[in-house]
Amino acid sequence: MSLNPHSQTPIYIQIAEWLENEILAHRLVDDGKVYSQYQLAEMFNINPATAGKGLTILLEQNILYKKRGLGMFVVENAKEKILATRRTHTLTQLVEGIVQEARRLAVSDEELIALIKQVQQKGEVE
Repeated sequence: MSLNPHSQTPIYIQIAEWLENEILAHRLVDDGKVYSQYQLAEMFNINPATAGKGLTILLEQNILYKKRGLGMFVVENAKEKILATRRTHTLTQLVEGIVQEARRLAVSDEELIALIKQVQQKGEVE
């Protein structure tokens, strides 16, 4: 994965989201060690402080925990926590934006639902 320096999403948030995606993909597992801020900085060619901010976000959300002198690790059930948060917050925000845009474009509920189903089916084929 590469970070998008032109995105409106700050780099440190992109780092946190990337780490969450690594957990969701089982590349980082419960009680497994996480990359250090210096490893992340080298991987993504960014300032270590920026990488540290990404790690701190997940630490504050109780997705990661610290072992003094050893680094950061993934909490137990981190995947479930991430999924719950993304379902309740991220997905809701995305749907609200889609619904608002559909209203501006005078798209009916039925048309919007049909479009969602079409996109979903397309994704299943790929």
